[in-house]
Amino acid sequence: MTMVRQTKQRAAVIEVLQSARSHPDAAWVHAQVRERLPQVSLGTVYRTLDTLVRDGVVVTIERAGQATRYDYRHPGHDHHHAVCRSCGAIFDVEMADLPPLPPAVLPAGFQVSDVRLEFLGVCPDCADRALGESARADPLT
Repeated sequence: MTMVRQTKQRAAVIEVLQSARSHPDAAWVHAQVRERLPQVSLGTVYRTLDTLVRDGVVVTIERAGQATRYDYRHPGHDHHHAVCRSCGAIFDVEMADLPPLPPAVLPAGFQVSDVRLEFLGVCPDCADRALGESARADPLT
């Protein structure tokens, strides 16, 4: 992690991400930061987020066709994510110990700097909703 100058904009973005109860996108972060710093631009928030990601302070959660989401990396509290393919909800997944991973076949000289797991599926609310819709669609049940 490189040390970067701590600006009031950077401090505000970090505070917003640390207190977020979800995995917000840049527009939400911008709206929250503007409550503290009304003059901050969306571009400044994007550049700040990019810097924080590059420095390992924040991780991204990306889905094709959706806004990138951001998650603050609380020191000593690494976790993974589960993403609902139906509603897009993102859940933290705590894993105290990962079983040993089989050796990966990586290009020669590739240096791994981080490993992240994502679990993709359907959350309980969407699964219940799908079951309810299928029951209503079948008049024999």
